[in-house]
Amino acid sequence: MTEMINQIHNTNIESETVITSPIDLRQQIKVSDHGKDNILTSRKTVNDIFLGKDKRLIVIVGPCSIHDIGAAKEYALKLKSLQREVEKSIYIMMRVYFEKPRTTVGWKGLISDPDMDDSLDVEKGLRQGRELLVWLAEQGMPTATEALNPITPQYLADLISWCAIGARTTESQTHREMSSGLSMTVGFKNGTDGNLTMAVNAIRACSSPQSFLGINDKGQIATFKAKGNISSHIILRGGTKPNYDNKSVLKCEKLLKENGLAERIMIDCSHDNSNQDYRNQGKVIEDIKSQIHSGNKSIFTFSRLRKFTIETDDKLITSQNKELEVLSLQRKIQMLESQSQQGTQHEQLEADLSRFRGMIFRARSNPERDLALEQLARYVRDHK
Repeated sequence: MTEMINQIHNTNIESETVITSPIDLRQQIKVSDHGKDNILTSRKTVNDIFLGKDKRLIVIVGPCSIHDIGAAKEYALKLKSLQREVEKSIYIMMRVYFEKPRTTVGWKGLISDPDMDDSLDVEKGLRQGRELLVWLAEQGMPTATEALNPITPQYLADLISWCAIGARTTESQTHREMSSGLSMTVGFKNGTDGNLTMAVNAIRACSSPQSFLGINDKGQIATFKAKGNISSHIILRGGTKPNYDNKSVLKCEKLLKENGLAERIMIDCSHDNSNQDYRNQGKVIEDIKSQIHSGNKSIFTFSRLRKFTIETDDKLITSQNKELEVLSLQRKIQMLESQSQQGTQHEQLEADLSRFRGMIFRARSNPERDLALEQLARYVRDHK
């Protein structure tokens, strides 16, 4: 009988490895009450910005995926320092992606293969991922990730403040159902071909009550009933062509409104919006900045900016492709506004502030913008 069963069951499975249950891993790698408070505060902040109660802009920034824990921590500390400087107008979250969706084959991320040698030590990957997320929570660094495998959220989701469903899985019923039970704001990307309807349908499904199969804290197969996640939104990531421009955003707003959904949009500055070239992300940022400056109210966040540094002499924030110049502008303007409110500068300060703001927003090229930023930095140094 056993031989017959083996002929019809798991015929393509070579091996099986049992791993630690979610509850055991959470008990072994615990987050403190301080870390929990940071996560709850971050989730509330993200939701308030999504709802328009908080007028700041969310910026999700970080590497494509995590592969070096030490480098990730170093990066997080820089982001944390930057967050303190721009917190009045921008809410920064760190992109902490452990899973990489693949069109065909390739490295699937830290959880699947932490040693990057095809050893596929998932237990080690989950431990490393959770240890990093706990450390980030203790530091007060809000985290964003993608929920790819429907099992891993039981191990890690308690430490996440915002979650994405990728372009390849937005149409998946499994991911729509799972998202309805997640405890944080969820963003659905448009399809790889640029299709918006599948993302809109995903938001509708996610925000509705759902029943689905999954694993519980003990690692047992269970059925779940979710009340629905009303904090879900669309992510424009491009397709056969970019879709970050004003015409595309207006089209998206119209579709959301027709479906009775909140007109709240995240724009992915990478992927097909940058034609898969990180050097084009700056151009996307400039267009987003222009739309917001012109009165757009639906764009509340943008994501996937990379490779920035902080210059210690004048604290100007720069990047290889200028994608974080908007942060430089915001921080400098905040400094000037703070001085004005404290009465430490005379009326001329207000006029100078208005002039610099206009110069930077009206700049039509990188050289013009660079010149305006340099002049603003020099002004701040001279008036310290």
